[in-house]
Amino acid sequence: MADIEKPAPIYESKGDSPAIQELVTEEKHNRNSTSSTGEPKGPESVAAAGVLKGDDEVESGSAFYAKYRPFILAALALVILGWWISSTIVHATRHRWIVQTFWAWTFISIIAFRFIPNSIVTKPVAAVWYPLISDPFFSIPYYARLATGWLALIAVVFGSAFGFSLPAGTHYGDRAISVLGLFAFQCFFYAISTNRSRIPWPTVIVGLFVQQIIALFVLKSDAGFKIFLWVATLAQDFLARAEPAAAFFFDEETIAKHWFFTNVLSAIIFFIAFVQMMYYFGVMQWFIGKFAWVFFKLMNISGAEAVVAAASPFIGQGESACLVRPYVDLMTPSELHLSMTSGFSTIAGSVFAAYVNLGVSPTTLITSSVMSIPASIAISKLRFPETDEPVTRGRIVVDRGAHNARDAPVNALHAYSQGATFGLLVAGQILTNVLTILALVYMMDGLLTWIGKGFGIHNLTLDLIFGYVFCPLTFLMGVPRGEIIRVSRLIGLKFVANEFVAYSKLSTIMASTDPLSERAFTVASYGLCGFGNLGSLGIQIGVLSALAPSRARVIAKIAPSALLCGFIATMQTAGIAGMLV
Repeated sequence: MADIEKPAPIYESKGDSPAIQELVTEEKHNRNSTSSTGEPKGPESVAAAGVLKGDDEVESGSAFYAKYRPFILAALALVILGWWISSTIVHATRHRWIVQTFWAWTFISIIAFRFIPNSIVTKPVAAVWYPLISDPFFSIPYYARLATGWLALIAVVFGSAFGFSLPAGTHYGDRAISVLGLFAFQCFFYAISTNRSRIPWPTVIVGLFVQQIIALFVLKSDAGFKIFLWVATLAQDFLARAEPAAAFFFDEETIAKHWFFTNVLSAIIFFIAFVQMMYYFGVMQWFIGKFAWVFFKLMNISGAEAVVAAASPFIGQGESACLVRPYVDLMTPSELHLSMTSGFSTIAGSVFAAYVNLGVSPTTLITSSVMSIPASIAISKLRFPETDEPVTRGRIVVDRGAHNARDAPVNALHAYSQGATFGLLVAGQILTNVLTILALVYMMDGLLTWIGKGFGIHNLTLDLIFGYVFCPLTFLMGVPRGEIIRVSRLIGLKFVANEFVAYSKLSTIMASTDPLSERAFTVASYGLCGFGNLGSLGIQIGVLSALAPSRARVIAKIAPSALLCGFIATMQTAGIAGMLV
């Protein structure tokens, strides 16, 4: 909010390398070739927006939309308004009026501000924000501001842990351990920080604060819970549309069995195809850019970092870096570290259906991923502070694919088809990776069991070994003492194999005669929700090294640190959930 009416600056320095100066020059040229409405005018920019001037049909469609754009958007707004009036007032569906009102008026506002200048909102906000909040706060000495921030964070943490009534089976001691875990995680990363004197403490404080507020909003607010539940239910129902299509190739009885091969992989292919079509329309770029703006402003990180971190829960690790592809080769080590950390700490929308089919609450999955975004930023900057000046400091950049103009889809159906092909490759990779990793784990378990019998240990397995290794971590998450080993073995299985295998094991445990308690199940569900495992380490290194060959050595060097940070960020999210359940 500190620069509500200021244009985003372009980083410029006489000491820049030729590559950076060339990039800045190109950025200035692109800005100068942009019309007053914000639409790109240059041929490269047009191609980047997905408009191919050589295609007469696309030109005709674009011209039609440009001519009748106000009428089309006005009609859409009226339809949304009519739906809201009908569903909320006429039919009085009061049990879901909060969600309906929130989303209906959000979309109406988005349409309205395509014609209304932003200054109508920003000027009144600036008139209040600067004299009453911003200027007085920043007139306080820096260390006094930090002290105020720490006190506010401590108040929120202790209020969250001890200010709400206890559900059955939970004790204040369990919540106190979760608070201790949050403190221990921060001390651990401070101790191993690469440069303690350069730690951006405001970023760390705000990241922890935002993570706590999201948890409170969802887990202790009826409105927040309903909004996230609506999103989760919508996502689950959307992915379920792939099941009738899968039944075309198999049969209804096979689909009703919810096999991984038929149900999950078909949903993954469908989701990726749909996302590619949304990329063609520019919807994904717009949504991720707006979502990234929140973390960009709140946490004072570079534009590239904000985009990658915000995109990770939606399109997954590795792929999120493609949104800032021209800048990956120019990223600082701290930016690369954060990019990988955010990928390790969240899941992707493409695997959402897989976890839901394994019995995990969709609300838990979405909440955990959103909470892990600020956590991953705070932990990454604590462990690996910024010591250079990022190229994208002060501006949000989302690559729209100009570098692939030749391969750009000619229409939405072509984009959907390309996405389906790519989805098939992703589904195949998931299938083969899960199969081979499971086989490898079973092989190693068999070998360990054979060796263990020589020492009188008859059940020596990988998850047992890592279960004991991760016992302290599981304890700090606030898991009930009697269930620490069982949950710790799941955490170890996730780290060694992947979250698919761990969630499958969790599903088996909950279906057994001796399931986990409600508290242990909730904390475990949050703790397993992330790509922080050894297999993902290779994926991250491979994707980022392909995008930035000149940084391959740096990427490989800092990747283990990013894995540790992403893994702990997910555990921290689980611990915060443990404070509130």
